[in-house]
Amino acid sequence: MARSIYIASPEGHTGKSAVALGLVDLFVRRVEKVGVFRPVTRSREERDTVVELLLGHGVQGTYEDSVGVTYEDVHADPDAALSTIVERYRTVERNNEVVIVVGSDYTDVAGPAELAFNARVAANLGAPVLLVVSALDRTPDEVAQLAELATSEITHDHATTVGVLANRCAPEQLGEVRAALGALNLPVWVLPEVPLLSAPVVRDLMRALDGELLLGDEALLEREAEQLLVSGMNTEHILERLKDGMLAIAAGDRPEVLMTLVMAHASEGFPSLSGIVLNGGYRPSPQVIKMVEGLGQRLPIIATSHDTYESARIVATTRGVFSRGTQRKKDVALGLFEQHIDAEELMHTLDVPRSAVVTPLMFESTLLERARADRQRVVLPEGKDDRILRAASTLLSRQVADLTILGNEAKIRARAAELGLDLDAAQIIDPATSELLERFAEEYARLRAHKGMTIERAREIVRDVSYFGTMMVHTGEADGMVSGAAHTTAHTIKPSFEIIKTKPGTSIVSSVFLMCLADRVLVYGDCAVNPDPTAEQLADIAISSAATAAQFGVAPRVAMLSYSTGQSGTGADVDKVRAATDFVRERRPDLDVEGPIQYDAAVDASVAQTKLPDSAVAGKATVFVFPDLNTGNNTYKAVQRSAGAIAVGPVLQGLNKPVNDLSRGALVQDIVNTVAITAVQAQADKAARAAATPKEIHA
Repeated sequence: MARSIYIASPEGHTGKSAVALGLVDLFVRRVEKVGVFRPVTRSREERDTVVELLLGHGVQGTYEDSVGVTYEDVHADPDAALSTIVERYRTVERNNEVVIVVGSDYTDVAGPAELAFNARVAANLGAPVLLVVSALDRTPDEVAQLAELATSEITHDHATTVGVLANRCAPEQLGEVRAALGALNLPVWVLPEVPLLSAPVVRDLMRALDGELLLGDEALLEREAEQLLVSGMNTEHILERLKDGMLAIAAGDRPEVLMTLVMAHASEGFPSLSGIVLNGGYRPSPQVIKMVEGLGQRLPIIATSHDTYESARIVATTRGVFSRGTQRKKDVALGLFEQHIDAEELMHTLDVPRSAVVTPLMFESTLLERARADRQRVVLPEGKDDRILRAASTLLSRQVADLTILGNEAKIRARAAELGLDLDAAQIIDPATSELLERFAEEYARLRAHKGMTIERAREIVRDVSYFGTMMVHTGEADGMVSGAAHTTAHTIKPSFEIIKTKPGTSIVSSVFLMCLADRVLVYGDCAVNPDPTAEQLADIAISSAATAAQFGVAPRVAMLSYSTGQSGTGADVDKVRAATDFVRERRPDLDVEGPIQYDAAVDASVAQTKLPDSAVAGKATVFVFPDLNTGNNTYKAVQRSAGAIAVGPVLQGLNKPVNDLSRGALVQDIVNTVAITAVQAQADKAARAAATPKEIHA
């Protein structure tokens, strides 16, 4: 039977959906199958945004299976509605190890009766209740009193409260609220208030205002409007009050105010607005519109027929729906959960054991956890790419790594603000104007002196973002580099060959893909760099791949792949693999390695029993070394597409310090994963250097 937890509140607007997202994220990292269930939704016609949010975060099941009844059903016959809820829940329970049940939202009938109904549902589902209370605008004692009354109500209806989470707490009161709740003798967690999480996006405000987009980029309507300014004063006082993320309301017949706001938004020295609302039903003249368009800004400008007072009232009272929020909101919510919730304590409280299998989501989450545990500085040379900026915002919000982004700082920060991203914690360096430029040029000229490099030529070369980023890694200004979203593989890794070079004892830089299957992770090498390695190079690739596998929690059992198994075949290709296997055994007798071996004998226990019954690798290989790039690249893509595997990589190996290459088609999540991988590699490299003898370091 699945473990379950019921998230309930004694009132609305407590942030249950953000808490539910945090719980889902916690459990998909640790167990294979996580389901979600919403006992009561608003209607059958309108899909529940909380359910859709959670289903998009690695949760099993369909929308139809994840919902129970409507408010109308509950009002018509509460007992019948409860029976239906229990019946529908059992289907979700049968198919999952953990089920997150999200209680009703107080969007219909609020008050004690709704909490009592949620408690009845929890009791009938056998689900312990995590009580979420709001600490917003309450003293610590008031929060404790509310929680005490709510837990009494839950107990009265025969449900069990497993813990209390106080959400939306003033940051300076976190400790006091936690202490006040201690009298309940229950596990207690406290999350701070972050206004962004309850901020509406500009699109929702436009709909609430019955507005129309006059000018600007429609995609930027998804940015949060974090503050409101009614721009009824003169230019000087408007400019004094502008803040990042602000939505400005102005009369539609005051073009001078419109021009002030647009020019301030365009100016490097002023905040980035989320949008402008022109009220009163007035439209700017064609000449004014032409002037605004000439400024080249994408800021949404919305027209509404409401007057100033009504427009301000609508904007001020429109609440943001977290479950329909932006990626930035989700990143901030998950970051808060990770920082303030003890995951192991919560798992222990709910008695949820870790799963023995490793799903792709579990592997990705483990990467982030490991990177976060010892943050490294990673340089991202491609600051002009929106994907890089979006990934950077996610990485910083979740504290996965410290980041340096290369490019023009004013332009990067302006674009990030325009996209609604938070890059405040990022270091941004322009190679062309950096004080590091001369030092890097001198060092590069020294490194390449044997090639006739001059300081003048070096100054030009290290201005290139790939060279500048690589020099940051070489000199210790950064611990690793990730590039390639907008540059070729050669442009990304050529500087590494010249500057960082290979590790002692390694003759070749190679790569692996971490292949995340439904229930485990395999390592494929080399599928991206070396077209036709020699036997000695193949041995290097195998040893490096085994080390990479171990770095990422995969016990290395190395299969040296060929078209024949054992002694059954002959020929130049299979002889190369046989020789490479012998080299691996000589250099690393501690490694479990088998070769030559066919792929089926490496992965299938029944085939292995027939072909190599006494092998420690056959039938259970985890690291697969392909004889050439043609075989490796085709195989990884075939497995990726046919088996639905997630291919994380390529991960470069063999360099003295980590540099990793992105596909030019990389998605934001690919960039996030690659930065985490680079950080983990940097951790391992630092540990290895710390443990090395002076002689080894000199070598």
